[in-house]
Amino acid sequence: MKNQRLIVFAICMLFSILSKAQSTPAQQWVDQTYKSLSDDEKIAQLVIIRAYSNKGIEANVVNDIKRFNVGSICFFQGGPVRQAQLTNYYQGIAKTPILITIDGEYGLGMRLDSVTKYPYAITLGAVTDASLVYQTGKAIGAQHKRLGVHVDYAPVVDINNNPNNPVIGFRSFGEDKYRVARNGIAFMKGMQDAGIMATAKHFPGHGDVDVDSHLDLPVINKTRAQLEDLELYPFREMIKAGVQSVMVGHLSVPSIDNGKNRATSISKNAVNGLLRKELGFNGLTFTDALEMKGVAKYYPGGTIAAEALIAGNDMLCLPESVEGTIKAVKDAIKQKRLTWQDLEQKVKKYCWLNTISA
Repeated sequence: MKNQRLIVFAICMLFSILSKAQSTPAQQWVDQTYKSLSDDEKIAQLVIIRAYSNKGIEANVVNDIKRFNVGSICFFQGGPVRQAQLTNYYQGIAKTPILITIDGEYGLGMRLDSVTKYPYAITLGAVTDASLVYQTGKAIGAQHKRLGVHVDYAPVVDINNNPNNPVIGFRSFGEDKYRVARNGIAFMKGMQDAGIMATAKHFPGHGDVDVDSHLDLPVINKTRAQLEDLELYPFREMIKAGVQSVMVGHLSVPSIDNGKNRATSISKNAVNGLLRKELGFNGLTFTDALEMKGVAKYYPGGTIAAEALIAGNDMLCLPESVEGTIKAVKDAIKQKRLTWQDLEQKVKKYCWLNTISA
């Protein structure tokens, strides 16, 4: 498939190669691509927009690609053949290769018709043989690979320990942290062995809430010791095992950041502090969807996107608008809350994904 890029080794190679400034063909491509981008395009490379294959060629998607040169697309409802055709079309009109992502926790069948639906995570969590979970992840990865998808926002490694949780439930491997970690690692390794980037979500743990972050900002009133003992355990183990990306959730956790309505997705304490420095994660970070009311109601327009980058995130998932995001990020740079050097590091990390097996 045109412009399909393999990313399985990208994150683990990225920092060692960039830090040594080796003049490899891949490094040259990254540097040349970055230099070819306008300031607006540099910011837009960090933006993920939504697309549907059941709506045909969408004018807004075409506009965001041609006008802003957005870096990534997340596909939602539709069909496999239509998505493959649209992927080829959108890649064909893009100035730089597009990172194709999907939220397919139990495979493409979560979003697309006429595709095998694999078991929910809660079902896999009941399996005692982790090799079967690995094979499931690998089969799902093969689905994505065939369709030109590079990143699957899975697995969910939230612990399902609150029966009143309106949004996790069957998406979790269960209520036992060891089982969640074991199966999350097996699923992740299966997908990444198939050449698809896996994403551990929703950091730092979305299981013990009774509010849907699509609708409002959930609050988790736990001490750091309690979080360390339960919610953070699967993420720590996933990072040790080599997960290539993490999605940061919209959660208010006062023991991590007590700022008013300060979600973890826009918290320096949560992203740069806890995830990067304390847990040692150097891979790619995605925000959860920035259109979700858990953050959008408190930070309208492009403001939330700028806050997410300041916090330390790499990729901005579904902000309200690309234009508003660009303006807000430029304003943050003028205010010295963010620098072009910060952006360069993030864009080059993203561009690196498009250099492996071009």
